[in-house]
Amino acid sequence: MGKIFNTPLYPYQRSEDQDPGPATRHKVIIIGAGPVGLAAAIDLAQQDIPVLVLDDNDRVSFGSRAICFAKRPLEILDRLGCGEPMVARGVAWDTGRVFFDKDEAYSFNLLPETDHKNPAFINLQQYTFEEKLVERVRALQEQGKPIELRGKNKVTALADNGGHVRLEVDTPEGSYLLETDWLIACDGATSPTRRMLGHDFEGRVFEDNFLIVDVIMQADFPAERWFWFDPPFNRGQSALLHKQPDNVWRIDFQIGQDIDREAELEPENIHRRLRAMLGKDAEFELEWASIYTFQCRRMERFRYGRTLFAGDAAHQVSPFGARGANSGLQDTDNLVWKLKLVIEGKAGEDLLDTYSDERIYGADENILNSTRSTDFITPKTEISRIFRDAVLTLAKEHEFARPLVNSGRLSVPCTYDDSKLNGPDMEQLPRATRPGAPLKDADTGTGWLLDQTGNDFQLLGINADVPETLEVGGITIKGFQLSPTESLKTCYLGDARAAVYLIRPDQHVVARWLAYSKSATIAALRQATGKA
Repeated sequence: MGKIFNTPLYPYQRSEDQDPGPATRHKVIIIGAGPVGLAAAIDLAQQDIPVLVLDDNDRVSFGSRAICFAKRPLEILDRLGCGEPMVARGVAWDTGRVFFDKDEAYSFNLLPETDHKNPAFINLQQYTFEEKLVERVRALQEQGKPIELRGKNKVTALADNGGHVRLEVDTPEGSYLLETDWLIACDGATSPTRRMLGHDFEGRVFEDNFLIVDVIMQADFPAERWFWFDPPFNRGQSALLHKQPDNVWRIDFQIGQDIDREAELEPENIHRRLRAMLGKDAEFELEWASIYTFQCRRMERFRYGRTLFAGDAAHQVSPFGARGANSGLQDTDNLVWKLKLVIEGKAGEDLLDTYSDERIYGADENILNSTRSTDFITPKTEISRIFRDAVLTLAKEHEFARPLVNSGRLSVPCTYDDSKLNGPDMEQLPRATRPGAPLKDADTGTGWLLDQTGNDFQLLGINADVPETLEVGGITIKGFQLSPTESLKTCYLGDARAAVYLIRPDQHVVARWLAYSKSATIAALRQATGKA
């Protein structure tokens, strides 16, 4: 593990941009080479939009940090060309178990449906996740795609001049200036970009502390999510266990308020907690430990002029439910196709405001679920605790109580029900694939549906004829037809005989009909690109 942490993956190299003369203008600059920044850069480069990534570091994150990646982000990563390596390297799981005291209260399956390419979740350390993304960047560079990653390039000053953003960048050889048409800030929860532009978060800060410990050990625990309320080894608190690759196990201990952080991080105190949980004879090696409190907050807007915020720079949630990195990847998925159309002159800049609108909708959904999870896990009053414990007791025997148990509502993709980009709907078709919803994967008989979509506007006909291409205002809609497999019937037809779906480049549904109409398709595309 130390080799990954200590080896620069994108070491500092002097750029021609540092030579004396006027500041070089770039099309897009991204600040931050974490999972969100790298995903955005890969998406842009794949579609031939030149992009430069600046990072004040030159290597992957220390410690596993984010570890749970859900099915929808894995589908996004497939579109970026690096989903399969992530799944192959990660630990796949779909079962969770909830314990109260010494007993199991109940278990759940996150992927009860069949005919999906990807698992419900994989566990993969953030440092490995970032390493795979950097490998994808290198592969794109070898293909001649316009992407550059500069390590040890720290942005120290910013100014949005209306037509462009001007940046001052510090390096081991001194400072230099850059300009960019568009800036994407992916520089994390403490976002220097956000501070330099004078913006802040709104929301709620929680006072409970949690100890994260990554341990290397041989263990027989299955690849499942185990969550304890009031366990014997951590009375009055909670705990969480996840398996990661390479015999690394993530363990979270709730440790309360008003703690001595330095004392809690002493190895002997960490070992004491671990032995209480794992047994006095357990053999393990500490890899990483940290204490965190968390916040459920976001910026007022995610777009300010020519600067766009994504990931933790734009919003923060508690880690329960794996909504941090997963929502960040959905941010870039929403943003990049819109930015591409604006850069190419095929849509007005107002389309970028819908990035802010839609992803604020997603952030608020995540914040609501995250806040509810946190309130259930850490009751603030005695009455709340009595209610929670009663629910956990009932859940063991009674089905009705199980939906009330909240050990972290796990990440699900956001449906943009109220988006101004949505077109018409047909109520006869299944609700799960309504306008604003992400496509559901399905076995088409010749492969997976999601492997056949993405990056372009597409027109899907199921038992319906659609044109191979349709040109509208410089945008090409690509059409394809499928015969209805059982999987497609369930997800896309329901009781209807035929259906036509207009799909966005980020695999969300724009509109759907029972038959193809050229005029209706053109109107829906104009709606989806902000031209209605």
